[in-house]
Amino acid sequence: MATIDVPEQVSVLADAEALRKACKGWGTDEKAIISVLGHRNAVQRKQIRLAYEDLYQEDLIKRLESELSGDFEKAVYRWILDPADRDAVLANVAIKKLSPDHHVIVEISCTRSPEELLAVRRAYQARYKHSLEEDVAAHTKGDTRKLLVALVSAFRYDGEEINTRVANSEVKILHEAVKDKEFNHEEIIRILSTRSKMQLMATFNRYRDDHGTTITKNLEGDSGDEFLKTLRPTIRCLNDPKKYFEKVLRNSIRRVGTDEDALTRVIVTRAEKDLKDVKELYYKRNSVPLDQAVAKDTTGDYKALLLTLLGKED
Repeated sequence: MATIDVPEQVSVLADAEALRKACKGWGTDEKAIISVLGHRNAVQRKQIRLAYEDLYQEDLIKRLESELSGDFEKAVYRWILDPADRDAVLANVAIKKLSPDHHVIVEISCTRSPEELLAVRRAYQARYKHSLEEDVAAHTKGDTRKLLVALVSAFRYDGEEINTRVANSEVKILHEAVKDKEFNHEEIIRILSTRSKMQLMATFNRYRDDHGTTITKNLEGDSGDEFLKTLRPTIRCLNDPKKYFEKVLRNSIRRVGTDEDALTRVIVTRAEKDLKDVKELYYKRNSVPLDQAVAKDTTGDYKALLLTLLGKED
């Protein structure tokens, strides 16, 4: 369930004019920008961008980038992009970091639907004139490269059908590999990158029933092992994305100094999807409402935008 509050009827022309007015003159009216963009869905935001360009022969995104700054500017930029284009930008930033954020690539590959992931790959090519697979391969190595390239290249079956016999046989394969600490076994990569999410959930559930623990609990090893650090979030994202996102939010807020990148990424990418469910999980786990935790850890217009996307006005 989404958290953003979108009015039933919207005039994109009036919205474009309101945004123009907010950016004109000496100071920028950040509250006006939030009150428009924070209450519009992806389709409406795209229509506003087109209407703005039509009216003023100016790119709205570039205008907002020049008017805003800091975490607020980054959050507005992430929010106003089409979802596939946004994921392409998030992936590129994650790949090009000095120490790449593999979990962001995992997140995009494993929590989006097959059609959404295909759209991300198309958007990535259009924007960067490289394929996503090509850039992931160029910035990773060894078994981590094998896993990540397989994940971003996947086009999984997206239906409800599961094969119990396959689940039973693949539990044995996974358990043998885990028992022998062969976490980089090519069969693990094959299973995780080709099976449907419903099939994998059946396999992970069977693993837990047969062995009395989840597969991620069995993936113990050197905390500095890059492959393991990529493998664990892969399984979490495929098996229970809401639980995964709750953990990312919890870690982004709990650490010394908020991890604004992670906080912005999860709120912006899930606000139109399942953020309501993630909020409920967060409250169950932490006994504090997520909006309260966000309000305590952020300030100013950045805080106001995040709270709007969380469905709670400041």
